Amino acid sequence: MATELDLDLELDLMAPKMYKVILHNDDYSTFDFVIEVLMEIFNKTKDEAVKLTFQIDQEGLAVVGIYPKDIAETKVSLVKIAAKENGYPLLATMEEE
Repeated sequence: MATELDLDLELDLMAPKMYKVILHNDDYSTFDFVIEVLMEIFNKTKDEAVKLTFQIDQEGLAVVGIYPKDIAETKVSLVKIAAKENGYPLLATMEEE
């Protein structure tokens, strides 16, 4: 029979790995496009999107969200599709947290 301690340990072991989604700076994607991506794909407010866009521009990249693997992969794919459709080289990557 499982004890309460055993159940807590099992729940801890089942927690999914989380992945950071990172947007990278480039010299071609416009601020307006990056802000739009952040608002539409990552559900950021206008203020959050503007702050992140400036961070990407100044620091070269920014973590824009942390998600389970499947969601992170989807977000990276959505950025790639949006960038291609709009003619920008905006790059999103993911790495394990």
